[in-house]
Parts: sequence; C-alpha cells; structure tokens
Amino acid sequence: MGWTSTDEGGRLRHVAGAVRLEPVDEQNLEPLLSVAAAEAEPGDVMPPVEAPAGWSLARREAFRDFHRASFGGLDGPTRSQMYAILVGGEVVGMVRMTRCDEPGTVEAGMWLGRSARGQGIGVTALRELLNAAARAGMRAVVADTTADNVAAVGVLKKCGAKLREDAGKVRAEICLDSTPPAL
Repeated sequence: MGWTSTDEGGRLRHVAGAVRLEPVDEQNLEPLLSVAAAEAEPGDVMPPVEAPAGWSLARREAFRDFHRASFGGLDGPTRSQMYAILVGGEVVGMVRMTRCDEPGTVEAGMWLGRSARGQGIGVTALRELLNAAARAGMRAVVADTTADNVAAVGVLKKCGAKLREDAGKVRAEICLDSTPPAL
C-alpha cells in the first residue's frame, strides 16, 4: 500500500509501501547502522563519542551499543523506546521516545537517511510515534530542535506541535489529548 505527498515544488510523489515503525532490535540494528553510515553524519544519529572521525569501526560499535542500551524500552535503564522507520520494508531511519522527569511526558527524536528526506516520511513516522506514546499512557510529547532545522520544525507543525522559539532554539509540545491534523 502506498501513499502520496508533495515535494518542494508541489509535485505529487509516491512512496512505495507504507511507513511503519518497528522496535529496534538485533534483527534491524545492522540495517539501521548501514543507513546511518551511508546517509547521515554520526553526530546527527547518536551521542558524541571518543573515536576517530567519520564512521570508524569504534564509532560503529558505539552506535550498536547506544541502540542496544535501549532494548529495555521505556521501563529499561535508558527509559527510551527506539523504533526503526521502515518504508516498503526497508529501514530508512529511526524515531525514539524517552521518558521525561515530568510524568506522562516523553521526548521525541528522529533522523532519516538523506534519500528518505522530503517525502513526508518524517510526518508519518512522528504520527506513528505519537500513537505509540498514547498507547503507553503518555499525555504529551516534547521535542527540541533549532530554528534553522526547517524540516524538523515543519514535521512538528504538521503533527500539531505548539512551538516556542528562544534564541534560535525551538521547543515543541504535542498534547496527546488532541488529534493531530490530517495529512
């Protein structure tokens, strides 16, 4: 089943296959690493680590360790649930939610490989994450980005986020009691 979205020029694009989320596990960890290494910068997809620049062997192992640490989900040691984003069965990125200190609130984060950007995949993936957060009993999802990250700000707006900007930083809050706007 496919869906359409518009590109920057307003032309309709067809994305082959449905966008779905799958908890990150040993089965999809290597495909996720492959996409990250081929289509993203390390600093965009994982915390900084002491390792040679680029996608060195040490950085690849740190990527695996970072994701494995969250296999326990929202109640595990990292308090994070990570999902591989799949389109047509292929891993194209990752979206996560992490428990905040405020009860009923999780922080969201996401990245997509370069070839998956600009196709509406981020909006669909975030909406799926919002559904998962609601099923987990959350009342709100927050996210932090920068004003110059136009793609992230756009995704957040399309998912019904209330945005606050201060000194180039953007704080988004999505109340799960309200319904996000339709595509």
